[in-house]
Amino acid sequence: MQSFQNKIHYQNFTWIDINQPTKEALDKISEEYQLDKFQIIDSFEHGHLPKFEKLPNYNFLILRAFTSKIDECATTIADLSNKIAFFYNSNLLITIHRKNFTFLESTKINYSNCDELILYFVKKMVETYQQPLDQLDDNITDVEQMIFIKNYSKINLKDLYFIKSQTRITLKLLHIFQNVINQIKVDDNSQTALQDIKDNLLNLILNYDEVLENANNLLHTYLSVNSMKSNEVMKLLTIFSAFFLPLTFIAGIYGMNFVNMPELEWQEGYFYILGFMIAIAIVI
Repeated sequence: MQSFQNKIHYQNFTWIDINQPTKEALDKISEEYQLDKFQIIDSFEHGHLPKFEKLPNYNFLILRAFTSKIDECATTIADLSNKIAFFYNSNLLITIHRKNFTFLESTKINYSNCDELILYFVKKMVETYQQPLDQLDDNITDVEQMIFIKNYSKINLKDLYFIKSQTRITLKLLHIFQNVINQIKVDDNSQTALQDIKDNLLNLILNYDEVLENANNLLHTYLSVNSMKSNEVMKLLTIFSAFFLPLTFIAGIYGMNFVNMPELEWQEGYFYILGFMIAIAIVI
């Protein structure tokens, strides 16, 4: 795998972006800028969770952006999202990632300090969670309408499972994301931008929590409605049984081949028994 590196010089700092890194490229960066080898390993690891570490010479940050599609039915953090690792101080920013992110390719050139650029990237990563939230909410609404209004038989329990799983996992990831963001320190001029990111995260967490609660309620409703449908079928079968069991009992008695059965000599015995069975059915 080839490593792609891009270096941009701003007025007060330099940004180095490394896309699809190889181990050799990371080792070279680590040696050149005296980066911790364990943090380099973390940045290379595919499914690493968000984290923040402060070192004497630089800060290390890992965040994950939502990159999957809801229809793909992914159910793990590694499949739902991709990470960006940040090594930064006041003079240098290094970003390391495997997936292409459009917001990394379309940055403006007038950032006055490293904090502004990092917060721009973080804001864009937070925004990636909005579209899947809207789609999950729409899927919940569609399933709810099918349960109560449309064709109940078209509902797939597997779809409900994926809606619930994706919402639950994304919500956990957002909680970790929020915890990491709360540890970040920026200069006074960037405090407002950081607070805006925190507000957006809180809003996303509350909305995802609501969708998860709706998914749980919808699953319970589906199971309840399904159970009610089964009860209706059992009720119908019970009614048929109540009609036919006594009739089957009578037919069974007079279907026995005994010689000494007085009713066999009745001239009108067949019509008597048939009328008796009709009367029992009417009474029932």
